[in-house]
Amino acid sequence: MIEKGEGEVIFFSERCLGYSFPGHPESAERVKRTYEHLSRKGYQFNEAKPCEEDDILLIHTPEHLKRVQSNNFFDPDTPNQENIYEYAALSMGGALQALTKALAGESSFSLLRPPGHHAGRDYLGGFCYFNNIAVAIAKALKKVDRVAIIDFDGHHGNGTEDIFFQEKKVLYLSLHQYPAYPGTGMESRGNSLNFPLPPGAGEKEFMSFFLKGLDKVKQFSPSLIAVSAGFDAHKRETLLSLSLETESYFKIGERIKGLEKPVFAILEGGYHEDLPFCLENFLEGAGIR
Repeated sequence: MIEKGEGEVIFFSERCLGYSFPGHPESAERVKRTYEHLSRKGYQFNEAKPCEEDDILLIHTPEHLKRVQSNNFFDPDTPNQENIYEYAALSMGGALQALTKALAGESSFSLLRPPGHHAGRDYLGGFCYFNNIAVAIAKALKKVDRVAIIDFDGHHGNGTEDIFFQEKKVLYLSLHQYPAYPGTGMESRGNSLNFPLPPGAGEKEFMSFFLKGLDKVKQFSPSLIAVSAGFDAHKRETLLSLSLETESYFKIGERIKGLEKPVFAILEGGYHEDLPFCLENFLEGAGIR
């Protein structure tokens, strides 16, 4: 049963700003600037808390958990930072707190790093160590019948798709540039609705496919909407070549709100200077405040 929640609906902790890697696009500064901007706009925040190991093991293998805890891994895009497990556990904890809000009937957002949608059950990659949204959904499915994932990050969420492939209680919708990292998501399969967009695609093309995807979400009739909110399809993003406007994210949020389901969203990508304004537009459109 979904009940009305109380308190602030955005989760953040300054502790997530405590690690960095010189020259890496997934920097503390991008989230710091976003937090400061939203604070100036009057948004209030709940302090995020780390998840437990048992939460991680709802999705990830014990071997993967140990690799991250012991810094026993190598990936050229995903730095082997000191204490990275603590930061990854904090990011996942914020996602779980946002889920709790949504289950209580109040849409919510987790503004933390590192992101998660490229991490699979037994692998990391693409700046992601654990799959935050996947773990939250695994927990949600103990209380609700069906969850739809809307992933509008400009990169395909290969980890999320792999984890839930052919899971009848989950529908995965992704709009992303192709070709681009990670080189997946070129077609729909099973319960995964993939809409690959060519380099240069702008709001008109994006929204055309987005609305088709949302029609499928409505048909699926989920109890809950989980959003991988990446903002790297923006025209100022240097890692991709899509051309969404800052105001496009208001429209995306507005359409998601129009599904009239509880929503929890978590930050994925977005490495450009306009990230704070894009995220503010999304929150306003989605009614998350």
